[in-house]
Amino acid sequence: MTWTRVAGPLRGLLDTLRGGSRAPQLTAVSSMRGFWGLMRAYWLSERWKEAWTLTAIIALFTAASSKTSVWLAEASGELVNSIAYFHDPGNADPLSAVLTAAGTLVLLVILKDAGITGVRHLFSTTLHRKWRRWLNGRFNEALLDGNHTHYHVQHASRSEDGSPLAPPDNVDQRIQESIKGMTGGAIGLAMGVMGVVTSLYFVGRKLIETSTTVEGLEFLGVYGGAVLAFAAVALYVPLNTFVAMKLGGILERLTIAMQRAEGSYRAELTTLLRRSFHVAAAHGEAVQKNIHQRLYRNIDGIWSKLNWFHSGYMSFELIYNFLAARIVAYGPGLLPYVNEKINLKGYVTGAELVNSLISQCSWFIHVMPAIATLRANARRVTDLAVAIEEVQQPAAFYRRTGRSDFHYGLQNAIFGLTVRNLELLHQGEGDTPFLSVPHLHFRRGEWTFVKGESGCGKTSFIKAINGLWPHGGGHVVFPEGVKYLYAAQEVKLPQVSLKQLVCLPDAPADHSDTGVAAALHKAGLGEFIEHLAEAEREGKTWDQILSGGQKQKLVVARILLHRPGLLFLDEATGALDPEAKVAFHQAIRDNCPDATVISVMHEATPPKTETGGHFYHSVLQFADGVATKKAYEGGLPRQISRMLVAAGPAVPAPSVPPVRLKRK
Repeated sequence: MTWTRVAGPLRGLLDTLRGGSRAPQLTAVSSMRGFWGLMRAYWLSERWKEAWTLTAIIALFTAASSKTSVWLAEASGELVNSIAYFHDPGNADPLSAVLTAAGTLVLLVILKDAGITGVRHLFSTTLHRKWRRWLNGRFNEALLDGNHTHYHVQHASRSEDGSPLAPPDNVDQRIQESIKGMTGGAIGLAMGVMGVVTSLYFVGRKLIETSTTVEGLEFLGVYGGAVLAFAAVALYVPLNTFVAMKLGGILERLTIAMQRAEGSYRAELTTLLRRSFHVAAAHGEAVQKNIHQRLYRNIDGIWSKLNWFHSGYMSFELIYNFLAARIVAYGPGLLPYVNEKINLKGYVTGAELVNSLISQCSWFIHVMPAIATLRANARRVTDLAVAIEEVQQPAAFYRRTGRSDFHYGLQNAIFGLTVRNLELLHQGEGDTPFLSVPHLHFRRGEWTFVKGESGCGKTSFIKAINGLWPHGGGHVVFPEGVKYLYAAQEVKLPQVSLKQLVCLPDAPADHSDTGVAAALHKAGLGEFIEHLAEAEREGKTWDQILSGGQKQKLVVARILLHRPGLLFLDEATGALDPEAKVAFHQAIRDNCPDATVISVMHEATPPKTETGGHFYHSVLQFADGVATKKAYEGGLPRQISRMLVAAGPAVPAPSVPPVRLKRK
C-alpha cells in the first residue's frame, strides 16, 4: 500500500508542487555532481571538524611511519654490517653486535607495524565509517525529499540536445556498495599520497645526508650518490606508472560493466522474490530460469576478462617489485662502493633507503586496481547526484519527453475538489490524450465511485490528481485547509512497529497509544493491540504476519486515526470479502462524515450498507477516453444538497494563483 503524505493545510502541498521556471533548488547532493566535489563535500560540510581532525591524525601517523622507514633502513644496514664483520679480528663481541642489531630491527618493526600502522588503520577505518554514514545520509535526504525525487529519478528523459537519457540503474547498489567502495578507496589513495610526500622528505633527506662523491660525477661533489639514487627512482617509477595508468583505464571500464551486470542480476532476483507467488502460480520457473541464465552469462563473461586482466597485472607488479628491490635499489650505490667511497654498511643502508623510496613512490602502481575501482564507484555516485539534480524541476524534466502542464491551486474547503480540462498522455505518444476530463467537481462529503474497463485510465486519473502522473495537463483545485490521503492498491508495509504503521506518515509520538489502539479496534484488528511497540513477532515482520485482508484493515485504522477530509481509494478493498468491504466503508462513513471520497474498484456496483442504503452519491464513468460524472441512485443526499444551496455556486478558479506541478 503506497501512501502519500497526510498534509495539514494543502498550502504545504502546493509549496512542494511549485515548479515551472523558478531557479533550481539546492539539494543535499548538489555539490557532488563531479568527482572532486564528491571528494571534498564531507570536509566542507557541517561535520568539517570531525573530518579534519581524523585526517590530521592519519597524516601524523603516516609521517611517523615514513620516519620509521628511515630507522628501519639504518637498522637493516647495521645488521648486515654486523654479520659481514662477524669474524673480523677487531670485533670484540660479534655475537652481541648481531643480536643487538637484530633486536633493534625487530623493535622498530613492531613499533611501525603495531604502534603506528595498526593505530593509523583504526583512525582511517573510523574516518571511512563516518564519511560513508554522512554520504549515505545526504543521498537519502536528497531522494526522500518533499519533491518525491525517489519517484522522478526512476523516469527516463532526454538531454538538451534530444538524445535519450536512461534513469540511473540499481540506485540501491550505488548508495550502498559504490559509496562504501568509493570512500574506502579514496581514503587509501589519500594515505598513499601522504606516504609518498613524507617519504620523499624523510628518506630523501637521509639519502642526501649519507651521499658521497661518485667517480665521473665529481662536479656534483658529495651529492653525486644522492643524484644517482633520485635518478634511478625518477626513471624507473614514472615509466611503470604510465603503464599502470593505461591498464587502470581498462580495469575501470571492466569494473563499471561488472557493477551494472551484477546490479541487473540482483535486481531481477529481488523482483522474483516480490512476485514469487505469481511465478509459481503461472509455472513460470523455466522462463525465470532462462532470464537468470542470460543475465549471469553477462556477469561470467566480464568476470573472465577481469580474471585475465588481474592475472596479467599481478605478474607485472611482481616483476616490477623484484627489479625495484634487487636491481634498481642496489644500482645507484654500486659505483661508490666499488670505488671504496662507502663501506658495506653504507651501501646496504643506501640500497634500503632507495628501495623504501621506490616502494612509497610506487604506491600508485600497487593500488592501481583499487584506484580504478574508486573511479568506477565515484562515477556511479556522481551520476546519481546528477540524476537527482535533473529532476528538481519535475515539470521541466518531464517536458523533455512530452507535454507536462499541470496546475494546482486552492479554493474554499466548502467547495471541495475541482478538476478542469485534465488530459493524460503516455510518454512519446504525441499530443493525443488517452483520457480527457473536461470538468469535474467533488463536493465536500460526496462519495464518488469510479468505474470503467481495465486499462481505461482510472488509476492514472487518481495519480494525476495527486501529482503522480508525468505527462498531460490541466487544473486541479484542492479544498484549502484539509488533510488528504491516497491509498494505492499494493500493500507493502515497512519494517517498523505496529504503532508506527498506523501512524504513518506521522511519528508514533504524535499519537497516543489509546488513540492508535482505538483505531485498530474499530478496523477489526483489536487482537494486535498489545503488540503496538513491536516491529516483528517470532522473527517475522508485520508485512509477513498480516494477510492481504488484514493489511487493508490496517488502511482503515490509518484513515480512522488521521480522519482526512479528502480520501482517494485505489482498489483499497480488493483483498476483502463482501462483509469486510461493507465494514470498511461503514467505518469511514461513521468516523469521517465530511470526507470527500473518490474510490476506484473492480466491482460493477459499489457495496451498500447493511440496511441496503448507499455509501456512494455519484458515479464517475470512464469510457472511450472520456470521464463523465452523474448522480448515483437518485443523486446526492438531502443534507449535501442543502449545503450546496447555502454555499452558492462553485468557484471555478483557485483562490490562489495556480502553480505549476512539481510532481510528487
